[in-house]
Amino acid sequence: MATSEERLKILKMVEEGKITAEEGAKLLAALAQSRKPERKPTPRGPGGGARWLRVRVTESSTGKTKATVNLPLGLVDAGLKIASQYAPDIAFDELVAAINEGAEGKIIDVVDEEDGEHVEIFIE
Repeated sequence: MATSEERLKILKMVEEGKITAEEGAKLLAALAQSRKPERKPTPRGPGGGARWLRVRVTESSTGKTKATVNLPLGLVDAGLKIASQYAPDIAFDELVAAINEGAEGKIIDVVDEEDGEHVEIFIE
């Protein structure tokens, strides 16, 4: 919602004759629209089905699966916002942008030699 100060400034311009009432109404509408939070649609897969973020962690030496996580992409945005607080050095905004642009397939493939883990993240 627009601040009272911004709205009053526009109304004052109308009162002083600097702009017409119609122009003032357009400015007020634009001001109100710019204050609304942008809601992103949930990305859909081919055929309109839901898309998934799949995380797989395996042991590097044996190839045995240690963990598998499947998340609907609709929840990923919220999860990445939380994760960014704990790992500020990772560019989560780039990951979100890739997801929103329709990226598919393997997007992250990391081997942690210290822990002997292989982490893969896919979008399907």
